[in-house]
Amino acid sequence: MKLYIALIVVLFASSSVAGAQSKTRVVKADVIDTYTAYIGANDLNNSNGTSLTKPWQIIRQDRANYHVYDLRDVGDEGDEFFTDAQNRQSLEEMLNNGSMSAEAQRMILRGDCWITVKIMGHENRGTFLVVDVWE
Repeated sequence: MKLYIALIVVLFASSSVAGAQSKTRVVKADVIDTYTAYIGANDLNNSNGTSLTKPWQIIRQDRANYHVYDLRDVGDEGDEFFTDAQNRQSLEEMLNNGSMSAEAQRMILRGDCWITVKIMGHENRGTFLVVDVWE
């Protein structure tokens, strides 16, 4: 498996009495896990049958379906990271810290698509996700 190094530029503004200035910090992260999954009908609803309305909810449900409920679509791959329920809980924050195009978000909400998720971070601590989507 190739080791990928991703750089994410985190911009934050700090203000002073003289005025605002911006600072840039570069954060280095490694791919700690990756998987490919099909987003099907079972992933678009939670375990109570309620429709999910956010891409992160659907991706999290896909992982819960895979790891907890044994509802797997043909072609779904496993991962070690989201085996842990606390890691699945952090999925929203990790996706917000990562990257996914608006078109990718629409495709996930619609379902009937494939995703590849790269879990980025250090050692076993995920910090952000990079999600690619295709039909």
